[in-house]
Amino acid sequence: MKNRSLISITDYNKDEYIRILELAAEFEKNPIQNILADHVVATLFFEPSTRTRLSFESAASRLGAKVIGFADANISSTTKGESLKDTILTVSNYSDIIVMRHPREGSARFASEVSPVPIINAGDGGNQHPTQCLLDLYSIKKTQGKLDGLNVAFVGDLKYGRTVHSNVMALCNFDTTFHLVSPLELKLPSYVKMHIKDRNLKYHQYTDLNEVIPIADIIYMTRIQRERFSDPIEYEKVKNAYILSANMLNGCRENMRVLHPLPRVNEITEDVDSTKYAYYFQQALNGVYVRQALLAAILGVK
Repeated sequence: MKNRSLISITDYNKDEYIRILELAAEFEKNPIQNILADHVVATLFFEPSTRTRLSFESAASRLGAKVIGFADANISSTTKGESLKDTILTVSNYSDIIVMRHPREGSARFASEVSPVPIINAGDGGNQHPTQCLLDLYSIKKTQGKLDGLNVAFVGDLKYGRTVHSNVMALCNFDTTFHLVSPLELKLPSYVKMHIKDRNLKYHQYTDLNEVIPIADIIYMTRIQRERFSDPIEYEKVKNAYILSANMLNGCRENMRVLHPLPRVNEITEDVDSTKYAYYFQQALNGVYVRQALLAAILGVK
């Protein structure tokens, strides 16, 4: 993985996923290691982010790296008309690796093609979010003790949800049964479902969340993303399609855990937070360890 960009979750194979998860477990036991003291990590966030940006910066800082970059495209030279290519070529002069989030699909792949240093895709529009996917795999493995033989339910915005797209592709490397819950307007795209079909795995589609609660090992809730809708009326139709509350979890499996990439709006009520099934805040913490593992592996120190 040394010097290799991570743009799509399919850039890595199953063995490499497992290697990252093993490294993440090592960092969870010992998160403060001064192994990147002579490295600079650039974080370029052209789109708002809290957890992803801060967890990358926390991961880099705990490993002793220097962090540069911006969290708002409005304070970058793109406001002066600078192209993405020129921004990447310039920032690569100052850093050893670039973590980038951009609202345009395909932007991260383009950046990796012009950059002399590795690029980590921290989300490109509604396309992919591979590092979120890896921390989700880590969270699933921690809560279930395995990645094979699980019933995983994805709920909400499956059309534009880049975390869902990456997770489905990655979980196709394991013996996963997929339960896809969404409004008809937000069904999982056909190109993502093709990954399931190509692996001869099972998937079921629903519009009613209650149908999957008794059978799921993981319920992965997602936010209906206002920013992905060009028509506000279409957003209003589906914005409250699924709201998971504590009383709905009666009869779920003992091992079931609720995940969410965050931020949540109202799709998980706060009474779920105090149940044993809630795992989304621990999930966010797991992101630090997984991103430490990625930085260390790509920069060749682990």
